Amino acid sequence: MNWIDTTASTKVRIIALLFLASLVAIVTQTYRADETDELAARILSMREQARVEDELLKDRLDKVVPEVMRRAGVDAWVLIAREYNEDPVLKTMLPATWLNARRRTVLIFIDHGPERGVERMAVARYPVADLFPGAWNPEQQPDQYARIAQILSEFNPRTIALNFSDTYGLADGLTFSEQRDFMAALPVSLQQRIVSAEQVAVGWLETRTELEIEHYRDVMSIAHGIIREGFSSEVVEAGVTTTEDLEWWFRQRINDLGLSAWFHTSIETERSDRSIADIESQNLDPNVLYKGDHVHIDMGISYLNLQTDTQQNAYILRDDEDDVPEDLKYALQKGNELQDILTSNFAVGRTGNEILRLSREQAMERGIGPIIYTHPIGLHGHAAGTTIGMWDKQEGVPGTGDYPMHANTAYSIELTALVEIPNWSSEPMAMKLEEDGFYDGYDFEYIAPRQEQYHVIRP
Repeated sequence: MNWIDTTASTKVRIIALLFLASLVAIVTQTYRADETDELAARILSMREQARVEDELLKDRLDKVVPEVMRRAGVDAWVLIAREYNEDPVLKTMLPATWLNARRRTVLIFIDHGPERGVERMAVARYPVADLFPGAWNPEQQPDQYARIAQILSEFNPRTIALNFSDTYGLADGLTFSEQRDFMAALPVSLQQRIVSAEQVAVGWLETRTELEIEHYRDVMSIAHGIIREGFSSEVVEAGVTTTEDLEWWFRQRINDLGLSAWFHTSIETERSDRSIADIESQNLDPNVLYKGDHVHIDMGISYLNLQTDTQQNAYILRDDEDDVPEDLKYALQKGNELQDILTSNFAVGRTGNEILRLSREQAMERGIGPIIYTHPIGLHGHAAGTTIGMWDKQEGVPGTGDYPMHANTAYSIELTALVEIPNWSSEPMAMKLEEDGFYDGYDFEYIAPRQEQYHVIRP
């Protein structure tokens, strides 16, 4: 009996020691992984991120607001929002430590002309950091809207712009009750000067500054780095990993880096006739990734208040292959060619619908089946600005497609090139690509190098 107890006790101790040893190994391995995690090392601390975000915001307020107000002929711009129901535009003007508006936050821009510039103020209980000085003392004037009316009456602007729009949801952030109470407080003479701030709001959202583009390059590089990591044999095990497994790997990796995704990553496959026949004949799960698969990702991250939207492609080598099939390389080249056709048609003043029509005509002349659905990007993923097609609106997009292109704007060059490669499939190959780029009014360039070669997954 004593012998059995002693043996049992020894076994327990051994098991405990093994458990502790494995725990130490896991912790050590995690530490070493973090120590050599190149992408994680590039992510700024929360405090540093806040510093950069506020630097970018002040630069935008100083440079972009006067430009877009004068371009639209607006003297006063009023943005009104309540906590947790923020106007989308006002939300982009809050400093990093303001995660939401506070109580009712009213921001006013008043253009005093080129010499004095655009004055900023917050008619709210609190000033908005040092970006919008406070312009209301509730103890002296309890009625917030009366104070707003007083400020506007003293300035006597020719036009007062409010955020309402039939075309852009992002420029339509003024709620019914706020508009009602604002209008009721204004004298009739000022009520007649109210105009839509659509052009100002869209201009604010779509315009990228030089400082933003500097940081955008690093944001895009990080996004591309995440894709490279996932499209590797360290992550993808042919015959085991599913498309859903890979989607969640990317989502987890983005989260572990301290970043966020503005939409859920999607993974899909495009297969040759041979692969489809093999999977069906062996009754295999089509959601698993196999050798010979063409794998496509659509992923977007948010970092420093800048969004990415990227679609790239990988190929899982078969046992008898040491490179991507030439037919797939050809399809990717035609996808790059469609990108070039599209961006060569960018011109200030040209509408998205005009760019879409020209690009589709030129692509079809070159034997490419074009499906173009390119959109602005920046502070939002599907941002406000010039829309160049939608996947189901290849004849033009009413409203946002009629909006003219401006200089210093960024776009997600999103499209599909339908390419005939009979050795691969009896159906056209759908080469889906998406890369983010910047147009300065003269030239277009990708913020980070676009995909021109496949990611190769070697089992």
